[in-house]
Amino acid sequence: MTEEDPLKSLIREIILAASMIGILILGLWAHTGSMPPLVVVESSSMIHDIDGEIGSIDAGDLILVHNQPYDSIVTFAEATQIGSQYHGYSSHGMEGDVIIYEKNGDVGTPIIHRAILRVNPHDTYSPSRDVDTNPTNDDYCPNGGTYDEFTSDKLDGKVGTCVVNWDVPGTNQTAVESITIHFDGTQAGLYDCNRPAHANVESYLVVWQWQPKHAGMVTLGDNNKCSVDQGSSAVNGSSGVHSQSGLVGPVTSDWVIGVAGGELPWLGTVKLMVSGDDSPGTAYVPTSSFYWLFTLIASVLIAPMIIEPLINKLMQRSPELIQANKESKNIVDEEE
Repeated sequence: MTEEDPLKSLIREIILAASMIGILILGLWAHTGSMPPLVVVESSSMIHDIDGEIGSIDAGDLILVHNQPYDSIVTFAEATQIGSQYHGYSSHGMEGDVIIYEKNGDVGTPIIHRAILRVNPHDTYSPSRDVDTNPTNDDYCPNGGTYDEFTSDKLDGKVGTCVVNWDVPGTNQTAVESITIHFDGTQAGLYDCNRPAHANVESYLVVWQWQPKHAGMVTLGDNNKCSVDQGSSAVNGSSGVHSQSGLVGPVTSDWVIGVAGGELPWLGTVKLMVSGDDSPGTAYVPTSSFYWLFTLIASVLIAPMIIEPLINKLMQRSPELIQANKESKNIVDEEE
C-alpha cells in the first residue's frame, strides 16, 4: 500500500475548503439577494447596551444584507402609527427597519442606521429644463417649491421635478410645505432620546420646520441621541453625517445597499482586528464580544477532542460492534 503524495493531499484539502466557502457564500447570496451578503459593523452608533447585546447591532457583529424594494422599507414612523398595517413591526431592538446606505451615494464606508421617516412629494410640477450654468432653485422652479434632482417628473418622465409640498407616511404630515413632527407618543410614536436633547429642550425626537431638498428617508443611529444623519436642517442640535460631497441628505433608493437582516454576533471582530488605517479597528467592540468570540473559538477547537472519545466509547458498547468483534474473533480461532 503506497502512501499518498502530501502535495496532492494538501491541494485536495484546499480545494475542498474553498468549495465549502464558495457554497456558503452562494447560499447567503441566494438568501439575501445581495453581494456581498454580509457587512461588518465598525462603530457603536447602533448599540443598545455598552456591554453588548444580542438582538441589537454592536461593533464587531456580522449583519446579513437583504436586497428588497425601497418602498417595502418600514420606517419608525410607520411602525409606531396606531392602526397602520406595520404597527408593532420591529427590527434589531426597535421599531422600523435598519438600512445600509452610501452617504450621498459617494464612495466610502457605508452607514448602517434606522429609517425614521420617509418624505414623499405630494404636489409637483415640471421644472424649467432650459437653465443656465449653475442654476438656482428658482431657476428650476420659478413658480415656487423645491427642485428635487432625484425624483422623476410625473409629466415628462425626466429626472428632476419641482415639489410644492410633502407627505410623511405614518404621521399627520400631508401636503405640507415644511415638516414638523413631535415624536412624543401623541402626535407620532415616542422616540426617546435618552438624554436632554435639542439644546436641552426636548427629551424626545422633534423634526422642526424642515424643508427637504429632495425625497428620501431620515435616518438615525439608535445610540446617537436623536442626532439624525440629515443634521440641524431637520433636527435642532444634530451634527449630522458628512460625506465627500457634504451633509447627508434624505436617503434615496439609489443610495440604499440593503436592509439589515439576521445578526451573527462577535464574528466580525476578527476582520476588525486586521483592518487598515481607514477603519477604527476594534475600538468600539464591547469587551463582552471578545469574551464570547474567544469562547466560541475555544469551543470549536476543544469540542472535537471531547466528542470523539465519547463517540468511540458509545461505539464500543454498541451491539453491532460487539457482535462484529465476536464474529471476527471466531474467524481467527477457526483459522488457527
